[in-house]
Amino acid sequence: MQFEWFIARKMIGGRTSGQSRGSSAIVKIAVAGIAIGMAVMLLSVSIVRGFQEEVRQKVIGFGSHLQVSYYNPQNTLGIRPMSSDQGFVAAIQSEPTVKNIQAYAYKSGIITANGEIQGVMSKGIGSDFDWDFFDQNMVEGSTFRLPKADESDSIVLSTSIASKLNLKLGEKVTVSYFQDENERKRRFIIGGIYETGMEQFDGSILLCDIRHIQKLNGWESDQVAGFEVILHSFEDLDLLDQIIADHITYEFNTLKITDQFMEIFGWLELQDINVIIILSLMVLVSGINMISALLVIILERTNMIGLLKAMGAQNGSIGRIFLLNAAYLIVIGLLLGNILGLGLGWLQQEFHLIKLDQANYYVDHVPVLFQSGTILLINAGSMLACLVMLIIPSMIVSRIDPVKTIKFN
Repeated sequence: MQFEWFIARKMIGGRTSGQSRGSSAIVKIAVAGIAIGMAVMLLSVSIVRGFQEEVRQKVIGFGSHLQVSYYNPQNTLGIRPMSSDQGFVAAIQSEPTVKNIQAYAYKSGIITANGEIQGVMSKGIGSDFDWDFFDQNMVEGSTFRLPKADESDSIVLSTSIASKLNLKLGEKVTVSYFQDENERKRRFIIGGIYETGMEQFDGSILLCDIRHIQKLNGWESDQVAGFEVILHSFEDLDLLDQIIADHITYEFNTLKITDQFMEIFGWLELQDINVIIILSLMVLVSGINMISALLVIILERTNMIGLLKAMGAQNGSIGRIFLLNAAYLIVIGLLLGNILGLGLGWLQQEFHLIKLDQANYYVDHVPVLFQSGTILLINAGSMLACLVMLIIPSMIVSRIDPVKTIKFN
């Protein structure tokens, strides 16, 4: 093995010192191909992961990771309320994967303002509500805090609703609700305006004090439609579904966000297919480039191979010399590719150089999410795939006859 390393280092040293000029251009092209392929793979995976994370977090921001309510196929708006004093609340909150558990209630209504009308879904929230998501997406005003005595008249709505109705921060609006075929109106003050880019939510969701919804529905002050569970990590969703099932009885039902919005999450999962196709093509192209470079190097070193065989070197040993030489070139290509891909990704991540139409893509720029485990896996997989593809061309040394090569020389 030391002999193989010695010969491989000599070949590498000869190339870096200016020898073997005949193969220099092809080798550089092969290394450049690997570098570009690696950069494309890193950027593709990081952009898809970033896009998935952005859209996923926006959907979860409106509906949480999981909802707990009474089992009722027609209970989408919380027609059958439950008591907020449930024993499972503290048990669920104590789970290490849970960030917050909060009560909620919904009520559909119509906003009338400036001669325009807009249907909305009022989401009633309590003092236990986690405002992190809306704080990050607030463009005007602020979120409201709930007093302990009377209900708050402040609401938070989207730029989409505000622009359609020509509303501004601080204005008073009237929302009409219907209960038992009777119209009931509520006057609110716009305390905050948010924007997420998810029009199917921005166009209808309005946040208000849950006590308004309770009075409109004729509920007691301790009755809610259900509870929303927010996790620290989306990856724990399936695990939490099982954990919560152990804390609640048969009369309650759990609904995961992935089941509630299957079309969105199904669409996000389809993006993984694009990543697989890109990775496969880039690895294939990089491998073909290295095969071409290795064949040129072998043909250029035919005389050396003949001399090594005449000295007693085995075909396998000589083949490993060329594999070590190719491995060195692959490592250089991967290193350059990482610098290029991660560098471009960081620039996009920090400065949002490439913009997107938020109405179509849900985000206003190309999102980038780097994951160390994924980066290491791509590098290791690419290295392994290229080396495996190079085993067959390296076996060409077994066909070289030392007598003919030395005689020819």
